Amino acid sequence: MTTVELSVEEIYDLARSCLLVNGCDEANADAAARTISAAERDGALSHGLFRLPGYIASLRSGKVDGTARPTEQQLTPSAIRLDGNRGFAPLAIEYGIPLLADAAEEMGIAVLLIRNSFHFAALWPEVEALAERNLVGLACTVHTPMVAPFGAKKALFSTNPISFAFPRRDQDPYVFDMATAARAMGDVGVAARDGHKLPKETGLDKHGKPTTDPNDVLDGGVLLPFGGYKGSAIATMIELLAAGLVGDFFSFEAAKADNKDGGPAIGGEFILAMSPETLAGPNWSRHSEQFLSELEGMEGVRLPGRRRFENRQSTDTRSVNAELVTTIRGLI
Repeated sequence: MTTVELSVEEIYDLARSCLLVNGCDEANADAAARTISAAERDGALSHGLFRLPGYIASLRSGKVDGTARPTEQQLTPSAIRLDGNRGFAPLAIEYGIPLLADAAEEMGIAVLLIRNSFHFAALWPEVEALAERNLVGLACTVHTPMVAPFGAKKALFSTNPISFAFPRRDQDPYVFDMATAARAMGDVGVAARDGHKLPKETGLDKHGKPTTDPNDVLDGGVLLPFGGYKGSAIATMIELLAAGLVGDFFSFEAAKADNKDGGPAIGGEFILAMSPETLAGPNWSRHSEQFLSELEGMEGVRLPGRRRFENRQSTDTRSVNAELVTTIRGLI
């Protein structure tokens, strides 16, 4: 694979310019470009510039409103509903997280229900933003069917990612962001592009046979849930939280509503924020740190998110697939 070197600022500028030319106003372009460049900065390549052509396809098809503004509804002092008004999720998230954090600090626990938006990114930005406010965060969302429930050969779930962050005093929070599929579909796309095989038990081909070829999964195949029936159960929970509880599309409904332009599907996101200061008391940090220190001190243990935080500290340029950069520049 041929790559080009770009600074994080150049990645942001490239994404922003492309979004502005294709129908985003400045607020939406800025938010989406921040999300894309942060993913590239942190090494989450499947959620960085790799996603930008999909964003642009949805703007050009008219599916997404690049000038949308989110609107809020305070359901209770601890429950906020946010309507994305058919815009991309990054702006809705940036608007909604401060409202959620304020409510959680006041009430001890609060929930943000985002509807009618198009999510195409990683979930760690949401929960990390809550951790920066010394709040525990949990977020999940759905997309369109890509994953077969345990025992099935037909997709019903999306990759149904879930993310969690727990704040730590004077250091990076404990954070994980994972698909409940054996692999995120973005990672499958990157593997296909770069000529890599998939691990066993990642997916089935269109005939329902196990495969390690990412192209088989992309060509009418399906992903499998991680951990068999356990991952399948968690994926079901996420459907019920991010669609059933939010009041937006389940994955199979989102597929029926989608125009198949290759961009994100409309849907909801469930975000929970909890105040450890309120719920556990002033000793929460010291007590939790004892556990995390025990965990980190075990031989062979590496906390999730550590590579991402290490990448974030680097001021070096990032290696970006050259063909992808050429494609994006051709969209401007």
